[in-house]
This record gives sequence, structure tokens and C-alpha cells, in this order.
Amino acid sequence: MSNRLSTSSSCAFASNLKHKLSILLSVVAIAMIPISAAAQHDVHAPLVAKGDRKNAPTFHLTSAEGRVLQISDFRGKVVLVNFWATACGGCVLEIPSFIELQRKYGSSKFTAVGISADIPYEGLKSADEAWQKVRTFIVQHQVNYPIVLGNDSVIDAYGFNSYPATYLVDKSGHIAATYVGVVSKDDVETNIKKLLEEQ
Repeated sequence: MSNRLSTSSSCAFASNLKHKLSILLSVVAIAMIPISAAAQHDVHAPLVAKGDRKNAPTFHLTSAEGRVLQISDFRGKVVLVNFWATACGGCVLEIPSFIELQRKYGSSKFTAVGISADIPYEGLKSADEAWQKVRTFIVQHQVNYPIVLGNDSVIDAYGFNSYPATYLVDKSGHIAATYVGVVSKDDVETNIKKLLEEQ
């Protein structure tokens, strides 16, 4: 009789151990997924109704050419504002779409603007350190739109907590669409066309 109890207890213990081991392995497997793989891909965003749009937060940021740019410089244009970093896999993945959109629509009515978050994203010590990475990236990827160096205050003002983050700003300087994750190029392009048609 004690043998039966002992065998029954051993089976229950083994079963419980297998269950706990299975849970532990699942947790470890999830933890090993790269952050960029966990980011949302093919993100779509509806256009906010014109009367409900909020002003795009202002910024005064230095470009790769040393000019200080602000969002108001682009009043009258549709602006794609993209927060990115050179070490962010999802960011790098979507930048060719923005290069293509700039090539196709870049004119007096549209521009993309990239705001590099390399300093906060990578914990870099200085703007010089960030520009070394960013300028190399601009040349290697033939980025054809303005890139400025961001900081914590502009990131806080736009209020996102994941990279990449992209905003479409209408001609009057209001945020018309927000994308967090890797954008659907087709969706962004559709929204740009609609915003270009707005009076």
C-alpha cells in the first residue's frame, strides 16, 4: 500500500515538474525574441477628422547641414515626421519607404522629416557621437529628406513610447495620423494623397 502511495506521489510530482518546466521554457523563448521582431509591422492609421486634429508639438532641432529646423518651417506642406534611430531594426526597415515617398511627392507640398533619437535610444553622451552614426547612415542609405537630431523633450512632447513612431502633419500644422510601429507604405501613401487634396 505504501508502494502505491509512493508511486502515485512520484507521478504527481513528475507531472507537476513537467508543467512548471514547460511554463519556464515558454517564458525563456518569449524573452529571447528580439525587440524589433516584437514591434508591430504593416501599421495602418485612420486620418483624424479635420476639426479634431491637435497642433503638432513645436521643435527647434539641428539638421545634418547645421541648420535649425522647426515644424512651422513646413507650414503649407504635408509633413511626414518620423522618429527613428540607427540601431532600431524596425526604423531601418521602413526608411526606404520614406525615401521613395519623398522622391515621389517631395515638392512644395510635401516633405518627410526624420528626427533621429540616437542619443536617448542608445544612451549616447553627445550630439557629436550621435551625428557620427547618423551622418554615416544618411550617406549609406542615400536619405533624401531632412534629418534632425532629436532629444528627450521633443520625444516627450510627441508622447510615444515605442520606435519607430511616425506622424502625418497636415498643411496647417495639425497631426492628422499617428503610426507606432513599422508603417504600411500603402496606407501612409493613401493618407498623404488625401491630405494633399485638402483645402
